[in-house]
Amino acid sequence: MAQPLLQLLRAAHPERPIDVLAPPAVSPVWRQMAEVDQVLETPFRHGALQLKERWKYARLLRQRGYADAYVLPNTIKYALIPWLAGIQRRVGYKGESRHGLINVMHHDETPPRPMVAFYAALATAPLALQDAARRAALPKPRMAVGAEQIAAVLRRHGLDPARPLLAFAPGAEFGGAKRWPAAHFAGLAQAILARDGASQIVLLGSPKDQPACAEVANGVAAGVAGGAMFNLAGSTSLAEAIALIAASAAVVANDSGLLHIASALNRPVVALYGPTDPDHAPPFSELAAALSLRLACAPCKQRECPLGHQDCMVKLTPDLVWRSLQPMLPAG
Repeated sequence: MAQPLLQLLRAAHPERPIDVLAPPAVSPVWRQMAEVDQVLETPFRHGALQLKERWKYARLLRQRGYADAYVLPNTIKYALIPWLAGIQRRVGYKGESRHGLINVMHHDETPPRPMVAFYAALATAPLALQDAARRAALPKPRMAVGAEQIAAVLRRHGLDPARPLLAFAPGAEFGGAKRWPAAHFAGLAQAILARDGASQIVLLGSPKDQPACAEVANGVAAGVAGGAMFNLAGSTSLAEAIALIAASAAVVANDSGLLHIASALNRPVVALYGPTDPDHAPPFSELAAALSLRLACAPCKQRECPLGHQDCMVKLTPDLVWRSLQPMLPAG
């Protein structure tokens, strides 16, 4: 969702390289963006200040001679690095009261703007993107994956390039409340395979998502699946998951990182929202459906359902999702 910021910076300064400093866990995403010249991986532990290590890393950045830094996370520890590196212009949001560390200060609105506009605003003067019409004109997130990269990943995981591929992302890092029930994913898979027995369905996610994906795979009747269900959660790198999404005819995902990768790759996508707001981080694919029951208790933005029923996801039935997905699929 920060990728349109890079498009705006490249358009404004086509002669200047753009490097990205990112944790190793997400660096494969940045490498699929055409505007990125080099990805520098952070050596820091998650959540740790590690002031001495940040100072040492800042010395390396100082040698590279950056003139501008755009600090996307709102924490003090990320703002420390460009300040310690002596980068003259440091752009970001106030975040954790980062006066001095950030010297081109932006302030968020209440209620918060959609995430693409939130990041893209850093390319302009503060407050310049508060107008809704200007936000609507922003570029959409975009990524690209080469045909050779896709072919290699399909071969590695035993997928047939001649058969339609669909991707499911049943996980969600934030918490269980954001997860569409495994039984619902299984029911949707059965509808897909009953319509077109040639389809292949891949379940994607991190090692943490293995139990949820195993539950989906187990919920699909063996006779219906016919070897067409591939549980790859925890078995792919992030770069491979990106390539599999790029190869997919459609993607069904919870509100998660893989959803936004699918959107940036412009894949047909059905996005499932329960405790989160679909207007805050919607998909931007040309073919996209953002499904939310918009119950009175939603969006609660809680990791687990505070009412104990998770109606926002449970009552979003496989049939409702199938009605949105079916028109996106190629003719069987």
